[in-house]
Amino acid sequence: MKVTELVRGFAEPIVREHGCTLWDVEYVREGADWFLRLYIDKAGGVNITDCEAISRAVDPILDEKDPIAESYHFEVCSAGIERPLKRPSDFEQFMGAEVLVKLYRPRDGKKEYIGTLAGYENGSVTVDVGGEAVTFEKPEVALVRLYVR
Repeated sequence: MKVTELVRGFAEPIVREHGCTLWDVEYVREGADWFLRLYIDKAGGVNITDCEAISRAVDPILDEKDPIAESYHFEVCSAGIERPLKRPSDFEQFMGAEVLVKLYRPRDGKKEYIGTLAGYENGSVTVDVGGEAVTFEKPEVALVRLYVR
């Protein structure tokens, strides 16, 4: 089982107890350091107090369960206003919202498309771009995130 799945399993109930939802778990290397990040959300927005409280509640469980062998930095952050959409439930929640779709390779000379999220099926994303429905297949899509003008 991946580190992120393990951590999600025990962190999610704690995040819920604090009135938030667990948006994402990320375990990434940045330079020489590893970071384990929990991205949280709640109605009305997340504040520093939420992040602090959840960090304090999850940290001892991370020490106890010890899911990561190497040293790492642990952070709890807001999912952010321009959060990435990854799971089918993310796409369902934000259907009709404005999104940015980034592609691995250019299509019609462009690697980025901004439009209204109009559909999601089996990893394929449909976006209304200027009145035209454009569908991007899963292997083309590098990232889909909410877009704020």
